[in-house]
Amino acid sequence: MAESGAPPESGEPPPPGTQLAVDPLSDVLRTVRLTAATFFLIDASQPYCVDIPHTDHYRDILLPGSRHMMSYHVITEGAGVASVPGGEPVAYREGDIVVFPQGDGYRMGTAHDTPPEFDYDGTMAFFRELASGQLPFVIPEGGGGAPPTRVICGFLGCDAGPFNPLLLHLPRMLVIRREGGDDLIGRLVELTLAEARGASAGGGAGGASVRLGLAELMFVEAIRRHIALEGVSGGWLAGLADPVTARALAALHSEPARAWSLADLAEATAASRTVLAERFAHHVGLAPMQYLTQWRIQLAARRLADGRARIGEVAYEVGYASEAAFSRAFKKATGLSPAAWRRGESGG
Repeated sequence: MAESGAPPESGEPPPPGTQLAVDPLSDVLRTVRLTAATFFLIDASQPYCVDIPHTDHYRDILLPGSRHMMSYHVITEGAGVASVPGGEPVAYREGDIVVFPQGDGYRMGTAHDTPPEFDYDGTMAFFRELASGQLPFVIPEGGGGAPPTRVICGFLGCDAGPFNPLLLHLPRMLVIRREGGDDLIGRLVELTLAEARGASAGGGAGGASVRLGLAELMFVEAIRRHIALEGVSGGWLAGLADPVTARALAALHSEPARAWSLADLAEATAASRTVLAERFAHHVGLAPMQYLTQWRIQLAARRLADGRARIGEVAYEVGYASEAAFSRAFKKATGLSPAAWRRGESGG
């Protein structure tokens, strides 16, 4: 039963005029600096296998200075299996998207026991050639047999800390199933294949920028599709699929410096405090005010890394009344003072 005088527990949308304009997913992706590092198409013949180490081994080759790297792979033709170290192999097929959000090493290929084409040194040489522009957009691999498997590969960098809610609950490997290709990802795939044909014919001015833009768009759409799938449970992305939690996140991201209380947030989301607290904690894994504190620290870390604003200004921008209070909260969350973080002592 709803609390006396509180909004209904049903979570009906707030009344017209309520401003919840910020899209939390876009806000997070912008704040954690999602940046495409490279984008290419693998044209694999049978048998084939790639054995890729953890991104710590090649992150600085593909995107120097990045703090975290993840990859995704859109299967445009064929099938195979993918796995991470210590994990069970998972089959993929045409249309699927295989994502490695946490930067783990992984293996993809015809079968789990197919030997990889390159050893570690060969793989590192591949990434160096890729980063230096020595490889074509369409890269052949495999043993020369049929049928082919074609995979669009994107590698992206972002900030992992101090608080990246997108990465917080994503698994080491995520396989997003797609039935048919009549969706936005399908249209992005068509654009990518058209770009591949253009690149093979000599390309055109700005081709590299177009491909990196496609890499980012395809990743974002893959995550949006994951949110929309029935059965996605637990974690920040699942919260975006829950009406009450999604409205609460939108409110917090719209006004992160506001002195929110649980009652204020419940009113903004048209839910009782009890329902809001329960559903938010269930999906996000944090109480609403805990989430707000951590998101403020992430915003502050981003501003400090930019290096342009004074620490006192950053404190005020993210909702702290004094520089001292902000510094205590920041050090508690990150283990570093704001000044040390600004100097780059976080080490990534």
